[in-house]
Amino acid sequence: MNPSRLKLDLRNAGALWLMLMALVAAGVTGRVDAATRTNAPLWSIQPVVRPALPEGPELHPIDRFLGAEMRKRKVQAAGPTDRATLLRRVHLDLTGLPPTPAEQEAFASDPSPEAYGKVVDRLLADEQHAVRYARHWLDVLRYADADERMTAAPGIHLWRDWVIGALHEDVPYDQFVQVQLTGVRANERTQMSATGFRSRREPRPGDLFAMGFLARGTGEHPQDLAINAVDTISTAFMGMTVGCAKCHDHMYDPISERNYYEMKALFDPLVLRKITLAGAADLLAAGKVQLEVARRRAPHERALNEFVAPFRAKLYEDRVQMLPPEIQSVIRKAEKSRTVAEQKIADDYYPILRIDDDKLTESMPEEARKQYRELQRQLNAAGSGVGPVPALPVFYTVEVDRVKEQDKHYILTSGDPLRPELTHEVKPGWPFGPAEPDFRDGHIEAFVDWLTAPGNPLFARVAVNRLWQWHFGEGFQKLSSDFGNSGGRPTHPELLDWLASEFVRVGFSMKAMHRLMVTSEAYQRSSEAGPELAASRELDPEGETLWRFRLRRLEAEPIWDGIRAAVGDLDLKVGGASFDPTSGKGAKRRGAYIVRGYSASREVTPNFLQSFDVDDGRAPCPLRTRTVTAPQALFLMNSPDVDRASRQWADRLRAESKDDLVGAVERAYRQSLARPPSPGEREEALSLLAGDASRLDRLTWLLFNLDEFLYVR
Repeated sequence: MNPSRLKLDLRNAGALWLMLMALVAAGVTGRVDAATRTNAPLWSIQPVVRPALPEGPELHPIDRFLGAEMRKRKVQAAGPTDRATLLRRVHLDLTGLPPTPAEQEAFASDPSPEAYGKVVDRLLADEQHAVRYARHWLDVLRYADADERMTAAPGIHLWRDWVIGALHEDVPYDQFVQVQLTGVRANERTQMSATGFRSRREPRPGDLFAMGFLARGTGEHPQDLAINAVDTISTAFMGMTVGCAKCHDHMYDPISERNYYEMKALFDPLVLRKITLAGAADLLAAGKVQLEVARRRAPHERALNEFVAPFRAKLYEDRVQMLPPEIQSVIRKAEKSRTVAEQKIADDYYPILRIDDDKLTESMPEEARKQYRELQRQLNAAGSGVGPVPALPVFYTVEVDRVKEQDKHYILTSGDPLRPELTHEVKPGWPFGPAEPDFRDGHIEAFVDWLTAPGNPLFARVAVNRLWQWHFGEGFQKLSSDFGNSGGRPTHPELLDWLASEFVRVGFSMKAMHRLMVTSEAYQRSSEAGPELAASRELDPEGETLWRFRLRRLEAEPIWDGIRAAVGDLDLKVGGASFDPTSGKGAKRRGAYIVRGYSASREVTPNFLQSFDVDDGRAPCPLRTRTVTAPQALFLMNSPDVDRASRQWADRLRAESKDDLVGAVERAYRQSLARPPSPGEREEALSLLAGDASRLDRLTWLLFNLDEFLYVR
C-alpha cells in the first residue's frame, strides 16, 4: 500500500475525532445530537420523472442514454463480442447454466437478426431462470436453511421454492413483495358476499409459503422478529439503512430513532404459527401413536409429578418471595382473575420463576434424587414399545396476535428488547410515510400499500438498480441497499429514472426488464480492450459508461453447476429440501440448493461455498464479494469433488467420442467453455493426451482450472 494513503491531515483527523465522540455519546445516551447529522434532501425520494430519450443513432433506449454519456466524455465503445461468447454470457447470466453443444450449434446456424432475441426469450421462459434469480433475491432477503436462533428452520426451503415459482410465473414485482409481507396480493385482501358482507379472502394456495420471509426473522427474543423485519425490508425494498437508527438518530439520513421504532411497531404484533403439512391419513396415524404413548405414560407422569410437587413448591415459593410485593400479588392471583396487564407481568416473570430440572434435583437429598431418576427412567421407557411418532413435515408462518396488537410500543435503549423506554412511546408508522396512515386494512397492509405504490420513487428505483447490477456487475447506485446520503449518487441518474418509469409502465414485470437489459448493445459488447481502446481505458478506467462489458468471476453456484454439466449428470429438478454436498446425498443437484446457514457449534455452510464468497444468511447480502484466493484454486486443483468429476467427465468423453481424440477435445471445450478449441489449443491438448484416451482426465482437470471456466467475459 502507498504510505501516503495512510496519512490524515489535521483537519481530517479532527473531523474523525468529532465523529468518534458522537458515536461514543450515542452508545451511552442512545441519542445523537442533530448537529452531527446530515439532513440534506435525499435524491432518491424525489419523484421519478421519465426523461426523454437523448438524441443519437442508437436503436435501443438504454444505448441512447449510454451513448450520449460516452459522446460527452469522448469515450469510444468496444465492438460487439463474438457470438459464442455472447451465448455463454447470456446463458450463465439468465439461468446460471452453460449452453449445451446442441444449443451452441443451433445458435451458430441461425443467421437471422432475431436469433439472439429468441435465445433470450427461451431462457427467460425456462424454469432454471427462476432458480438462478431466486438465488440473487434470497441473498438480499437473507435466506438461510439453518440458524441456531431461527425457530422457523424446519420447512424454510418452501419459502425459497415459493420465490422460484413466483419468478418463473413472472409475478409482478409489487405483488412479489406484497405476498411476502402480508400473505396476499393487495387487490385480493377482502371479498364481498351476495348479501353485502365483507370478509377477508383466503390466500391463494401456496402463497402461505411466502411468509417464510418474515418467519425467518425469529431469534432469541420475541421482538427479534420485528427488528429483523425492519432491518431487512428497509434495505431490500426501500434501499434505506433504517437499521442504523436503532440506537440513535441516523448519522447521515433524515431517519430518526423514533422513525425506526415506529416502523418496528408495525411488526410487533406478529407471532409465529406452526403449520403441519400432512394428509389426513398421516395425521390420523400420528394421532393414534401419540394417544397410545400418552396412555402408557400417564400413570408414570402422575407418580413423578406427585413426588416432585413438594420440592417444586418450595423452590417456587422461595423465588416468589424475592420479588417486590406488588409483583408477588400479581403472581399469587389465579390466572383467570388477572387483568390483561397483570397477565403480561406474570408472563414477563415466567423465566425467573421457571423451575429447571437441574435446579430441582439440586434441592433434593441424595436418596430422593435417586428415586426421582428412577421414576424418570420408568416414564421414558413407558412409551418405547409403541414405536416412534411419525415425523410430520411442518412450516412456520406468521400471523397478527390480536392481544399483542393492543400493546404499547416504546423506543428500546441500545436496541435491547429488555430495556424499553417507558417515557418514549411510539405509534406505528415508517420513514418518509404519511403523518396519519390509513390503517383500516391493517398496519402492515398500510405500509405495503405505500411501499409498492407506482408513485413511490424508492420502490422502482431500488428494484431496477438491483436487476441492472446482476446483469452488468455493478448498479448505477453502487451501494444497492443504500440510496441515502452515504450511498453516493448514481452514475446514470436519467437512465435509472427512465428504467424505473419503464418498470412501472410494464406492470412491474421483472422478465420484461431482464429482456430489455440483455438485448441492449451495452450488454452485447466485448469485454476485450485492445490498443485501439487505450484512450477509453484512460478516460473511463472504472467503466462507468459501459464502453466495454465487465469481466466477472462466476459465483459459487454456477461454478458447481458448470462442473456437473460437464460431467453430464446435473439434476435439474426444481424445488425440495437443501442438501449438504459432504453427505453424498443430492450432490448432483444445482448449487442453488446447497445448504447454507450458521451455527456456533458446527459448520453449516460448506467450505466450497465459503471459499467462493457465499454469505451464511445472517445479514442481507446485496452483492457478493468476488475475491480471488488460494482456497478457490486449491478446491479446483486438489479437492476430491473436482478430482472425481474430472474422471467422470473423461469417462463421458471416451464414451461419446469412441476413441476419436480430436472429437473428444472438441467436445471437452464445447461442454466446458461453450466454444470450439482454437487450432493452437487443439494441438496442445492432443500433445497432452499423447494418443492415449486414458489421459483424458488430465485434460478435463486442466479445463476446470482455466480462468475462462470461472469467468464471464
